Amino acid sequence: MMNACAYLDQVVNETLRFYPIATRLERVCTKDCIMDGMEFKKGDLICFPIYAVHHSLEYYPDPEVFDPDRFSPEKKSKIPQGAFLPFGIGPRNCIGMRFALEEGKLALCHLIHSFRILKCAETPVPLKFTPGVLMLMPDRTSPIRVKLESRI
Repeated sequence: MMNACAYLDQVVNETLRFYPIATRLERVCTKDCIMDGMEFKKGDLICFPIYAVHHSLEYYPDPEVFDPDRFSPEKKSKIPQGAFLPFGIGPRNCIGMRFALEEGKLALCHLIHSFRILKCAETPVPLKFTPGVLMLMPDRTSPIRVKLESRI
């Protein structure tokens, strides 16, 4: 059972890496500073591109391949801090992160236990998304459709 839960964690983390809900983080600089040779002034808006980082070869080999093993205990510890940010980082990260993860995993377990989930012919592969400012949204012209077959 614990191995199954560990693998479920890996699948959920890889899903959040591959399809981050928020595509970027924004923070306002609170004081003048220089980071990595870049100068920031107090009040500057700093945008951190989550989607780009999550799909960067610098941090993830074969970033366009869905691979839950990236988050195995052996490999997860090698992911640099700041390279996996599905819920933000630091003191202002998502307050509902733990709740969202637990509820999502519980819902997924119930779905998988009760149904076979099949892709419909109308669902594009790879999935298509509408370029958004903050959120990754499915393209309205090619919706994600699935068929559920009862297991019970």
